[in-house]
Amino acid sequence: MIKSVMVMNTQGKPRLSKFYDYQPVEKQQELIRSVFGVLCSRAENVSNFMEADSIFGPDTRLVYKHYATLYFVFVFDSSENELAMLDLIQVFVETLDKCFKNVCELDIVFSYSKLHTILDEIIFGGQVLETSSTEVIKAVEEISKLEAASSAIALVSKSVSSWRSR
Repeated sequence: MIKSVMVMNTQGKPRLSKFYDYQPVEKQQELIRSVFGVLCSRAENVSNFMEADSIFGPDTRLVYKHYATLYFVFVFDSSENELAMLDLIQVFVETLDKCFKNVCELDIVFSYSKLHTILDEIIFGGQVLETSSTEVIKAVEEISKLEAASSAIALVSKSVSSWRSR
């Protein structure tokens, strides 16, 4: 099971954190700081896989990928394959790239809800749902269409109700 997904910049500011098992906010912040402390102290020529027992408890592994100014981190238990998790990070980043046309940190900061929608299409409840970025993009586009239609209906109903009250 995937325990957590984190995206943080090179200064350690979290841009996305999603914990699939309940953690109080203070504990989440402490875990993010601990993960960043480990990541920034690692040499660039070492493996992207590491044991995370000291941070998250027994039977926990961490895989990360550093792209430009962002670290993408997945924390998981032994039921998941490390290479599959590294590939899932790649799928997540490719999907973000396709949705935002060369994703950057500002896209993540200002499109927070879209970022969560994309992540929820890939991982839900700590389980992998989809590994095809094409399928994820289709689902996100459908959700966007539904949200736009819902907004249009809400605008029409507001204008009708204001017209009736005259």
